[in-house]
Amino acid sequence: MSKVAEILEAVKGLTVLELAELVKAFEEEFGVSAAAPVAAVAVPAAGAAPVEEEAQTEFDVILTAAGDKKVNVIKVVREVTGLGLKESKELVDGAPKPVKEKISKEDAEALKAKLVEAGASVEIK
Repeated sequence: MSKVAEILEAVKGLTVLELAELVKAFEEEFGVSAAAPVAAVAVPAAGAAPVEEEAQTEFDVILTAAGDKKVNVIKVVREVTGLGLKESKELVDGAPKPVKEKISKEDAEALKAKLVEAGASVEIK
């Protein structure tokens, strides 16, 4: 098996949070930055604000509160983000936090509806 195939297999086994850490380590090690992060949970770049001022085409879905049905909210967060149970629970417990970032308005509205249906308070920015 080639080195590239071995690395690809290793990356397939990572969680979203581990993948985000890997990208961050690559950025620091090699002095580069990811142009378009695949992980939606990543912290937005500092230069993201001017882009939003022009014509907003990308939206962030922010979980502001879990509400009374926290277990249902964790299930929805886990489903839409692909995070593990522990990571999803930490995200919900740490509200307000972004659930998904830089997604289309239609996707943001659909995600908001799912989370509200589960009992969460959600905001789209």
